[in-house]
Amino acid sequence: MTTASRSTLVVHGRLAMREARLAAARDGRHGLQIMSFEQAAVRLAGGFARPIDEESLRAAILTVLPETSMGELESIKMLPGMIGAAADTLHKAWRAGIDLAARAGDHPRLGAIAGLEAAVLAQLPEGMMRPVDIVASASSRIAHAPAIFGDLEIVGLTELSPCWRPLVKQLANHIPVRWTAGPRSVPAWLANCGVNVIQTEAEGPAVRSFSCATAYHEAIEAMRWARALLASGISPSEIAIATASPADYDDHFLAFRADANIGLHFVHGVRAVATREGQAAAALADIVVRGLTQSRLRRLASLCRESAPLSGLPDGWLRVLPSDAPLSTSAAWNRLLARLRPEDWPDRTDHVPALRAVVEKLAKGPNAAREIGEAFLKGRSLSIWRKALLAGPATSVDVTLDTLKQDDGLEACMSVAWMPASALAASPRRFVRLIGLNSSRWPRAIAEDRLIPDHIIPTAELDPLPVSLADRRDFETILATTSGEVVLSRARRDSDGRMLGRSPLFAAYGDETYLRRNAIPEHAFSETDRLMARPQEFATDPQAISARTCWRDWRTVEITPHDGLVRPDHPLILAILVRTQSASSLKTLLRSPLGFLWRYAFGWKSPQSSAEPLVLDALAAGDLIHLVLDRALRILETAGGLASANASAIERAVAEAVGAVALDWESERPIPPNVIWGRTLADARLLAAQALAYGDAHLPGSRSYGEVPFGGSEPKTTAELPWDASLPVTIPDTGFCIAGYIDRLDIAGDGSRALVRDYKTGKPPKREIRLNGGRELQRCLYAFAVKALLGDHVAISASLLYPREAIDLQLDDPEATLAEIIKHLRAARSAFASGAALPGPDTGSDYDDLAFALPANASATYCKRKQSAAIERLGEVAQVWEAE
Repeated sequence: MTTASRSTLVVHGRLAMREARLAAARDGRHGLQIMSFEQAAVRLAGGFARPIDEESLRAAILTVLPETSMGELESIKMLPGMIGAAADTLHKAWRAGIDLAARAGDHPRLGAIAGLEAAVLAQLPEGMMRPVDIVASASSRIAHAPAIFGDLEIVGLTELSPCWRPLVKQLANHIPVRWTAGPRSVPAWLANCGVNVIQTEAEGPAVRSFSCATAYHEAIEAMRWARALLASGISPSEIAIATASPADYDDHFLAFRADANIGLHFVHGVRAVATREGQAAAALADIVVRGLTQSRLRRLASLCRESAPLSGLPDGWLRVLPSDAPLSTSAAWNRLLARLRPEDWPDRTDHVPALRAVVEKLAKGPNAAREIGEAFLKGRSLSIWRKALLAGPATSVDVTLDTLKQDDGLEACMSVAWMPASALAASPRRFVRLIGLNSSRWPRAIAEDRLIPDHIIPTAELDPLPVSLADRRDFETILATTSGEVVLSRARRDSDGRMLGRSPLFAAYGDETYLRRNAIPEHAFSETDRLMARPQEFATDPQAISARTCWRDWRTVEITPHDGLVRPDHPLILAILVRTQSASSLKTLLRSPLGFLWRYAFGWKSPQSSAEPLVLDALAAGDLIHLVLDRALRILETAGGLASANASAIERAVAEAVGAVALDWESERPIPPNVIWGRTLADARLLAAQALAYGDAHLPGSRSYGEVPFGGSEPKTTAELPWDASLPVTIPDTGFCIAGYIDRLDIAGDGSRALVRDYKTGKPPKREIRLNGGRELQRCLYAFAVKALLGDHVAISASLLYPREAIDLQLDDPEATLAEIIKHLRAARSAFASGAALPGPDTGSDYDDLAFALPANASATYCKRKQSAAIERLGEVAQVWEAE
């Protein structure tokens, strides 16, 4: 190749560079070099010269900052954001051509920044230079410019940083330099410097203006506009959507791109955490910053299955972790690892050492962030992790990850482009939609530098190309260089409903067209948009028909299939009726047949969070106290029996039980903060002691049992049982078998009497109760189970003990109560088998954890609307709701 055939094209931005290279390849322009002006300066500087890239600069600042005195900034230099602020300040000073070392004596702040600059330059690799150093080196080799560049053409720029301007003037004295401005504005400093400026007339695109409801609506309308252009035959490479600050819209366009199946290229890159690799790094960051818990480990394991520490664990190893345990402390993990046995693992091999190594490594925290990342991540995930650690301190790596961008993998020259306005100004397209034209958003306001405020170095000097003027220049350039159509768009309100003003740039282009959010579009951008915008078409979809029918059925007073009507003798209905029931399931059948169907036929259950609660809910608190009572009772029975125990013996047994139960609970379930957890355990200790020391007369020579299984329930401990727990217990004339656990059972030494006691940790009822509307079945059913298992010769007493109030409610006539329950259960079985799985008084109540499957505010609206028809359809079953 000869020197005469060589030429150089200088452009701005990655998109402009890729499009210029494609155009050169199509035209066969051999010998054409395409680069940015910074790259051209480095080429002329020669040797191993290279500019200071962002990643290297941040790495150097991270290394030198702890040892560099920052004067009045010393107290904040290690805070999150300091590395980014320092990098921005140095870049501004270098682009503006400010010699920080020469001005270090002007102000202590400048002295600190100059000291940081010197430390950074000493830390950077050899050959990595500031712009002023690159210009000086290039100027010394200016005689080689003809051989290196040939003719030099600068295209698509409206301005150039002050640090590069002297080199442009020198190049113009040695080689032909053209500044091809086209219709763009020309900077004043180019006058009389030997550069050939080429200008053309501005394009005259059709301009339309629209106002949308919100930024989200703007993004929807932009996608509809792009889809309409594509459908009309316009090439994707001729379509662009742009705004001054794309970050506000990135998430919307990322979601719409997947829904619309349009190749929408993010010129500025997508957020790293929007990719699987970024999510893997984010999962690890969550553990490093906030600590190891079971839910965080599960998330990491699902994203990093092939990492070295986890690859040695067998498939399905997560099953060894108790599902409800938060495992948020080292002690909890140690207790879990200590009790795991080889038979607990899927391959029946001991993997505890491997899991212990994983836990110990992840527990090292932010100080070992680099080591942890190298161990658990690989490929692009590891690259993202390394960049995040360079961009900020390890203690805030999760926040830093959220700011990182990466290429989306689409070909820019073959896709619809979503980009910053600055990129579009340098690389125009025929059809353009500009969004976000609101006041304070385009143009953006000028802000002082974070480390060098205006009173130290005037902002106009430190940042001679401020963002506000750049936004105005970009807007004017886009309008002047777009040959087809420009659509302007703004949002009327923000996401919180506050009204937004117009941009002064937007206001100059006449009246806007008001777009309603619920308007039917001329061209939908996706199938979802099409169906939602065309009600007639959506109405024919089977899912829509079902939803519409359900909505109507819920609002009628008649009972419909959407209220729980099923065909009589449905096999699934009959199957769940023949299962062994519990007192709780039978209560649900009586008081909420619909809930019985959902819970036991469909297997629905409310999601349980493993996050640590602020306080235990009523159900969890009751479970805790029952566990303490059971363990304390076993301790007392081992030591001579509850009947002979005094108050101090009971207190000691309860204290021992609380400690043991607390250890197990902390290993398997979420716990509140330590202060509240301590108070909860103290309350459990008090209630358990009151329950065991309740002042009733003990049966002579009695033996006490806790959590006694019956009807086939598995024993919870190895303690001796009063009967064979595998024997079935059938309620006469109902077809129901029952099983469960009796809170406490006292049997007299001679076997003639037995006391069945159920502990209640809530408030006692205001009056005597027998069935309490079908809520209270346990006393009677458990008394019947005890009599069935011990024999008819045993006299049974059944009671509810409320230890908080020291109230013991005895069941007066168990036989009569059982007869009444049998009548109601027989009616409930018949009605349910006939298909009446309808709402009852407990459906949608405050304690119905399946209320999410009902219409909103169901207890006040839906349930009241259906009540009369449900009572009529259920017949005898509804009578139990009025039982005392």
